[in-house]
Amino acid sequence: MDIRIDDTDRKIMAALQRDAGRSLDEIAREVGSSKTPVWNRIRKLRDAGVIGPQTVVLDAEALGFEACFFVLIRTSEHEAEWQKKFLHALQTRPEVQEAHRLAGDIDYILKVRVKNARAYDAFYQALISEVRVYNVTALLSMEEIKSTTALPL
Repeated sequence: MDIRIDDTDRKIMAALQRDAGRSLDEIAREVGSSKTPVWNRIRKLRDAGVIGPQTVVLDAEALGFEACFFVLIRTSEHEAEWQKKFLHALQTRPEVQEAHRLAGDIDYILKVRVKNARAYDAFYQALISEVRVYNVTALLSMEEIKSTTALPL
């Protein structure tokens, strides 16, 4: 669907990115409009697929998920069946927060959030028992300096 996005739409999306849990009245006031036009614009953006599902951002450390690993994966397997198994393995593991296929020397990078190093090892052992990989490098994040899902509108 082809959709035109104007400055008001951008203001609404920016407000939603900051906190989608606020009332429609608050968002309308922030963007300088009234409630009904703002609601209609949000509905239009959702229908067009510009705005996806609303979620809640949880504090991983407060919930005991203190270890964040970036996992670099190199593989010599590039057949469709291997890729299907690999993607299934990633999609069924809740520890994998992000997975990207890359250009260059590394084939995939994963962001994996677990309680500790032992939990990462259990994840790693399960992954390599399900799919063959050539090389895995795990990098432990010592400190999260910036994390956002907000786009620079």
